[in-house]
Amino acid sequence: MKLVIVTGMPGAGKSGVAQAFYDAGIPIIVMGDVIRNETRRRGLEPTPENTKKVMLELREKSGNGAVALFCIDELKKLSSEMVVIEGCRSIAEIDVFDDCADSVVIVCVHASPKSRYTRLRERNREDAPPSWDVFRERDIREISVGLGGVIALSDIMLVNEDTLTDFQEQSKKLVERLT
Repeated sequence: MKLVIVTGMPGAGKSGVAQAFYDAGIPIIVMGDVIRNETRRRGLEPTPENTKKVMLELREKSGNGAVALFCIDELKKLSSEMVVIEGCRSIAEIDVFDDCADSVVIVCVHASPKSRYTRLRERNREDAPPSWDVFRERDIREISVGLGGVIALSDIMLVNEDTLTDFQEQSKKLVERLT
């Protein structure tokens, strides 16, 4: 199985890249859903504070690859030759996925902090940052758990600073290149 791991800071456009693969018939596993679902399972609303707490507890209990371990069961249910993993945040998670795949390609989506903050606020998801300070704190937390290392080791970098149409076209070209 070939895994395409899509990484990047919150709001960079990871889900846009994943959607392009999904539109091409490639299954997607979203790592952030693991955290949000676990937060809800614990009877908590998936607010920034609660998802932070759950993410850090999972990693403290089961190591830095904990979230990836939760995804492996879903991955094993799939019979596709290619699967996209959206939202990988640590080298330990990459290692977990690398152990169960024939090949791994890491794609990083980059966008400026200002663009990302605006997108996160506009999409209005439950865990959207209520302020710039909360946004910055989340960025620092994401980097502290290892996201910077995954970004640095990415095989492909997409920059998402132009229009949505331009980014969708970039994403389609990436799908064509990797399939």
